[in-house]
Amino acid sequence: MPMKKLSLLLSLLFTGCVGVPENVKPVDNFDIHRYLGKWYEIARLEHSFERGLTRVSAEYALREDGGLKMINRGYSAQKDKWKEAVGKAYFVEELSKGYLKVSFFGPFYGSYVVMDLDQDNYQYSLVCGPDKSYLWILSRTPAMQTEVRNRLIAKAAALGFDTSRLIYVTDD
Repeated sequence: MPMKKLSLLLSLLFTGCVGVPENVKPVDNFDIHRYLGKWYEIARLEHSFERGLTRVSAEYALREDGGLKMINRGYSAQKDKWKEAVGKAYFVEELSKGYLKVSFFGPFYGSYVVMDLDQDNYQYSLVCGPDKSYLWILSRTPAMQTEVRNRLIAKAAALGFDTSRLIYVTDD
């Protein structure tokens, strides 16, 4: 394999996928300080790392290096125990854009794109990953107003996410 191709392959392998899905735009005027704290998962598209989990939350705090510490937590009734993952995140572009790269596994990063946000009070957030198979609806409280949830689902559907596959997280 020519050195140029090997170099590109290694670069892709160690940077992961930090792109933004087609037609998705990260929010502007993003304030990381207001985003810090605990968020509850209201709905998600299923992935192996969250399969079967209820009472899912994410907590964000500042790191000394300027990034974010992320603690994702959920309860597995099948195993009767809590599952927790600690990661780190950094802005991909300017600090005022809701576009970060996140890693829970060493040098591998994936996108964390805030595509809708309660800009007034930071009470809800619609987040996706590097492609349209990753989607989360987050709230500052374990329950969300039906109108807000439905609006976020409609927005995700209009952007091409398969919202018929959403899993609604329970808090019991």
